[in-house]
Amino acid sequence: MRAALWISLGIVFYAYIGYPLVMWAFARWLKRRSDVAEISPSVSIVLAVRNGMAFLPSKMTHLFNLDYPNIQEIIVVSDGSTDGSAEFLAGLSDPRLKSVPLKDHCGKAVALNAGMKEATAEVLLFVDIRPRIAPGAIQSLVSRFADPKVGCVAGELVLVQDRQNPVAGAVGGLYWRYEQWIRKCEASYDSPVGVYGGFYAIRRALAVPQPEGIILDDMFQPLSIIRQGYRSVLEPRAYVYDEWPQKTGAEFHRKVRTLAGNFQLMQLAPWVLSPQNRVFFQLVSHKILRLFVPYLFISALLASLLLAGGSHFYAVLAGIQLLVLSLALVSLRFRIPVIGRIGAPIGALLMLNTAAVVGLYKFLVTRGPLWRIWDAHRSQDNDKTSDTLQPDSSGPLPGTRGH
Repeated sequence: MRAALWISLGIVFYAYIGYPLVMWAFARWLKRRSDVAEISPSVSIVLAVRNGMAFLPSKMTHLFNLDYPNIQEIIVVSDGSTDGSAEFLAGLSDPRLKSVPLKDHCGKAVALNAGMKEATAEVLLFVDIRPRIAPGAIQSLVSRFADPKVGCVAGELVLVQDRQNPVAGAVGGLYWRYEQWIRKCEASYDSPVGVYGGFYAIRRALAVPQPEGIILDDMFQPLSIIRQGYRSVLEPRAYVYDEWPQKTGAEFHRKVRTLAGNFQLMQLAPWVLSPQNRVFFQLVSHKILRLFVPYLFISALLASLLLAGGSHFYAVLAGIQLLVLSLALVSLRFRIPVIGRIGAPIGALLMLNTAAVVGLYKFLVTRGPLWRIWDAHRSQDNDKTSDTLQPDSSGPLPGTRGH
């Protein structure tokens, strides 16, 4: 029992604290520099959309008025839309627009593959329908391709929070900043294991077709480029703005889908767990270990309870774990001002680990394309999807970089 307890707690500590500190040390003392220059390669923008008519007009206006001077084409793939999206796109007159209507709803991976086939520019820029690109962001992004060793560049997502409940706010605030910090450390050392899929660019010559039905295109594509010997980097000057879900339920379903996608990625691209993946250590430490953390938390709690009868120390340890769990449950269920502020981060941790368990269940039992689990839980409350429909913010860009 003692071994089970301390091994469980040790792995949890490594996953959340130890690994980030290791990557911070690597980034500080083994930092890899890359060239940056004001270059202007041709760019093909690729956008996949499913039933986005409520937001597509403002998005297309936004894309047509971007300030980058060498946008060669804007490729919009309608993924079996039934709301008039394809017809709307067919009626637009901008000569750079290539509209690709898919008859059936096939998922984002198939839509992106269709868009990539139509692209002819040097750089592919993948965007989602809701996030808004700041002035100068594309120029900052492509400047990193001045380094011939760089094959993928991701922008800096700024999350704008408005009326989020405490737990959803903690995920979009504290947790997102924590994740971004880890990614920046990984990028400084070598490459992050994934990027924000709503705004990232790759060299078209390195593009790899997505496996049909894959959820995490924003992990598969960068990892495929790393596999070819190139780097994936982050550009902190390339801002893109998006909103976070207001309710915990919307964020929970988003995380279920993403975490189920981690299991799917290992199934569809088993090479990510082989020496072919240069960032195997980062992938295991950053992503895969966290999939097992919920079971380690349960193991630690059960071991503490079983040891509590013969030791005051283990009794106190078990009591602390039960207290933390209770605080997390209260923060998820009730809005109590003081307790909510203290318990929200713990509630967010509980929610994320519960999503990992549900994600595994969905991966194991879902029949048909795994991406369809999103359709069953699509939220109407500012849901930041990573599938083909992502509502666009219609107002002006926020003026600050806050979360």
